[in-house]
Amino acid sequence: MDISIVVPVYNEKENIEALYAAIRSAMSPIGCSYEVIMVDDGSSDTSYMVMSRLASDDATLKIIRFRRNFGQTAAMAAGFDASSGNIIIPMDADLQNDPADISRLVAKIHEGYDVVSGWRRDRKDTFINRKIPSLIANALISRLTGVHLHDYGCTLKAYRREVLDGINLYGEMHRFVPALASQFGAKVTELPVNHFPRLHGVSKYGISRTLRVILDLITVRFLMAYSTKPIQLFGKWGVYTIMAGFATGAMTLYMKLFEHLSMNRNPLLILTAFLLFMGVQFIVMGLLGELNARTYFESQGKPIYAVKDRINLG
Repeated sequence: MDISIVVPVYNEKENIEALYAAIRSAMSPIGCSYEVIMVDDGSSDTSYMVMSRLASDDATLKIIRFRRNFGQTAAMAAGFDASSGNIIIPMDADLQNDPADISRLVAKIHEGYDVVSGWRRDRKDTFINRKIPSLIANALISRLTGVHLHDYGCTLKAYRREVLDGINLYGEMHRFVPALASQFGAKVTELPVNHFPRLHGVSKYGISRTLRVILDLITVRFLMAYSTKPIQLFGKWGVYTIMAGFATGAMTLYMKLFEHLSMNRNPLLILTAFLLFMGVQFIVMGLLGELNARTYFESQGKPIYAVKDRINLG
């Protein structure tokens, strides 16, 4: 299979048929084998019935149905796991992404890129609760991950299969795949894509999602920088904290010996004990993190590196 198109669906009964027709129309001139995998993320409307009817007449349309709503990331992960294409393209089911852009994303992949991220340069969403949070989030993600993209939140992307094989998705992690892929040497670029206003249904995402994205960003930053060496993070802060504790302890002794200030009345003594205790805690946390990291990689046989090519090797 050349291309797998993965579409998470949640209460989009008005959009499914039009999206299906648009995908077929866009894929016809490309001239390659493809499949469409729609994942019903626990819809409470008739979305599954609509998809089932379409799939009964077209073997290229494949359906996965969740028992309940697990979220967009889980729906994408299920679609990725079930896909068989060399290039995997996720997109939204709300008709705001344009299937006609698929050929352009695929062409970019054929130029040698591993990840092509869509950029909704002319985004048709509300300014206050969609565009502003997105601008802030994109700037923050780009700064902390070092992978500078204008639009991490755009679902329409193209991935080489091997890029996704080593990435497990949790929480809201689907938006961070380009950053996680770059950690393993993937070549990432972005491409301006069309974006249409929503005509049917209501958006499932709002400003309340920002906090979850920020928390997942902290996780991604840790995974990218310290997943195989947690002692480098916690140990460093432990050493700094212990040094600060010794400094406040020395100041406490100085004030006792030369300024005759009783130690039990000096708040610096409490601060010294607190800093020394926290420093030890940081170091112990780093050591426990090292043990967990080794258990994680060794028990599952996960490598700590990524190989792009092999010659004369199995």
